[in-house]
Amino acid sequence: MTEQLFGKYDVENIVIRDQGLANYMNLDPRKLHTHGRHANRRFRKEKLSLIERLANNLMRTEKYNGKKSKALKVIEEAFGIIEQRTKENPLQILVRAIENSAPREETTRLFLSGIYVPQAVDCAPLRRLDIALRNICRGAVSKTFRNKKSIAECLADEIIHAANDDAASFAVSKKLEIERIAQSAR
Repeated sequence: MTEQLFGKYDVENIVIRDQGLANYMNLDPRKLHTHGRHANRRFRKEKLSLIERLANNLMRTEKYNGKKSKALKVIEEAFGIIEQRTKENPLQILVRAIENSAPREETTRLFLSGIYVPQAVDCAPLRRLDIALRNICRGAVSKTFRNKKSIAECLADEIIHAANDDAASFAVSKKLEIERIAQSAR
């Protein structure tokens, strides 16, 4: 018998279309709290579960700062809302949301002849995943301010909008902005 995420969601049949991100998306449901074993070691983040990384990004905000069990409960509740609305596996919806909100290129600053010039560069896969997760969480948290919706409902909305490649999603709109700036810097 295979392990399931939160005891409900199957992780076996998840399809990752973006092969660049496939190596960095760990869907292991057993490791949701690794207690920072990956810290201060290069490229060890890739061994973290995708759900733990989402919880870590959710903990960047004021209310959930350092409260991982609370962040994991919010993610579990958001997955329940996603399953109820879409009738699909919420982990597949999350993977599709990450694929749609991960920027392919971005800009960096080059120092040429005494001035800084923006230059478009390809984005590394691990950085693409980091940016996508961070923007999904930032979008969910920013929608909870002056709103009666809970953080779980806002996270579910953000993931569903990003999975549908909808511009109403904060993460997708940030991706489009980053890629537009990079295209003008070519």
